[in-house]
Amino acid sequence: MKRITTLSLIALVLMGMLSACGNKEEATPEPPKALNVIYFIGDGTALPQVYAGMLASKQDLVFPKFPYIGVVDTHSSSNDITDSAAGGTALASDHKTKNGMVGMNPDTIPVKTLLEVFAEQGKETGIVVTSYITHATPACFYAKVPKRSMYEDIAMQLAEAENINVAIGGGRKHFDHRKDSINLIERMEKELGWKVYDTLADIDVTCKKYAVLEDDNHLPQAAERGDFLPRAVKTALKTLDGAENGFFLMVEGSQIDFACHANDSAWMVDEVVDFSYAIQVALNYAEEHGNTLVVVTADHETGGLTLPDPRGKYTDVVFDYSTRSHTCLPVMVYAYGPGAEQFTGWMQNTAIKGKILNACGLENFSDTLVENNGVKIQAVRVNMDSKPEN
Repeated sequence: MKRITTLSLIALVLMGMLSACGNKEEATPEPPKALNVIYFIGDGTALPQVYAGMLASKQDLVFPKFPYIGVVDTHSSSNDITDSAAGGTALASDHKTKNGMVGMNPDTIPVKTLLEVFAEQGKETGIVVTSYITHATPACFYAKVPKRSMYEDIAMQLAEAENINVAIGGGRKHFDHRKDSINLIERMEKELGWKVYDTLADIDVTCKKYAVLEDDNHLPQAAERGDFLPRAVKTALKTLDGAENGFFLMVEGSQIDFACHANDSAWMVDEVVDFSYAIQVALNYAEEHGNTLVVVTADHETGGLTLPDPRGKYTDVVFDYSTRSHTCLPVMVYAYGPGAEQFTGWMQNTAIKGKILNACGLENFSDTLVENNGVKIQAVRVNMDSKPEN
């Protein structure tokens, strides 16, 4: 009888231990996955531009609010100093490529982008910029061309894209004042399922496929266009919010780069502050919903900006540019939301796509030959010796 009692006690102890192990596993659930992704690219923006904006505006801006921050190497496959086409392609697709090439690897083979992967997963997608919507950085997410200057080809690929729900920016002339005399805006509305607006006012945000082409060229500078970028982000989020399978939104602070090319500090500060306000809109959304990853980075630094004291007394700060072009200076990456903890340390720009996909519970893969609108794109070889645009 005593032996039976002892065995019973041992059995109870073992059961208790197993139960405790089970409870322990239940107490540490798998981290949540991101349903939505908002991906910001500050063109030409490294840490000097961010801090210059904070100094001049006397605001903290949004950047210190991010709990996870890393450093990003930006070189292209052809140069230590990248342009926006190669930099954007790396950020969109995880492929280094030659300067001037959009959405292609160095052998001119099209590569698959984050936008395309997410669209295949059933997510709705959007792009918001203050440059041409056909400019290098936004184009890298949806177009495949060997030269970034092929604006009308890029516009055609955007118009025919079935995987974009919202497109907001400038560059209307590439749609309705084309060398081939095609009025692409009319075709978009009559044949391709788009609603096209020329202003953010009175948009039907319930429309599931629309473009806002606010200007024939790039949009005006921040001082003239006002709060266009934050309002455009709010507009896009109103449309994409509630998408059954989530959404992907890419937003570019395009004209920080323009200002730094011009070595214009007042313009640069205005653009950095405007970019910060737009990011805050996304952070507010992410904080409210809890299932949204916000990632902020840049394609490269522009201007070689430093913040010295010219008299060496450690009392005065001036903004000093060393070039009117790009530099090889690394940029920062800031992250908030599910999976944000991955975005720390030193990384290549090609690593960001995989980290974003992992945050969403998707396997990272790299398809180099893709289909665009159901048509397989063949590799095209061109002369890449000409100097790329900035």
